[in-house]
Amino acid sequence: MMESVNEVEKGVENGKKWRFKKICVFCGSRSGNKPSFSEAALQLGKQMVERKIDLVYGGGSIGLMGLISQTVFNGGCHVLGVIPSALLPLEISGETIGEVRSVADMHERKSVMASHADAFIALPGGYGTMEELLEMITWYQLGIHEKPLMEQVGLLNVDGYYNSLLELIDKGWKEGFIEDSASQILVSAETAEELIRKMEMNAIEKIMKKDEGPSNKIKSNY
Repeated sequence: MMESVNEVEKGVENGKKWRFKKICVFCGSRSGNKPSFSEAALQLGKQMVERKIDLVYGGGSIGLMGLISQTVFNGGCHVLGVIPSALLPLEISGETIGEVRSVADMHERKSVMASHADAFIALPGGYGTMEELLEMITWYQLGIHEKPLMEQVGLLNVDGYYNSLLELIDKGWKEGFIEDSASQILVSAETAEELIRKMEMNAIEKIMKKDEGPSNKIKSNY
């Protein structure tokens, strides 16, 4: 379980280095056309192992999903894969990795993954990865997540893969559809180490600012 807000605050006050315990990673069941995508998945897995962060992911054993799950599992951290029963023959090849939980559909998959994670990171991926990424951002925007310190989603922007998406989000902000506060939910970096460090620092900053007063409820951007 994730540490309570009070436990996190106490640790920060005592100078303890705070860290995420479980991160949900969204990524492709394919490896993509560039070796850098696979390398990024391996590096993210290694960073999680170094920080003793468990993995929650989509349950597949192929593509980027297979690479990061095997890396985290081999490093001694817990791996929880959540996969709809209909996708079992499509996204799992050979032996399963870590704990695999079969669910009824895609909606339950996202709900279960979210309930077991402290934060979210997206590697390069296709429609499914992008849909999961944007839904988590929407959940945070609407206050659906009960994790006030984790109001952020990480984007591992490997070789500029997500540049166009970031430009689209910036356009939505400029055109008045996305508020300043909601535009800050997404944290982007080009390397796994930089991304996790940014997300950790953002979480600590939220703790330090907590006593400044209650934050305003983020309005819907629809």
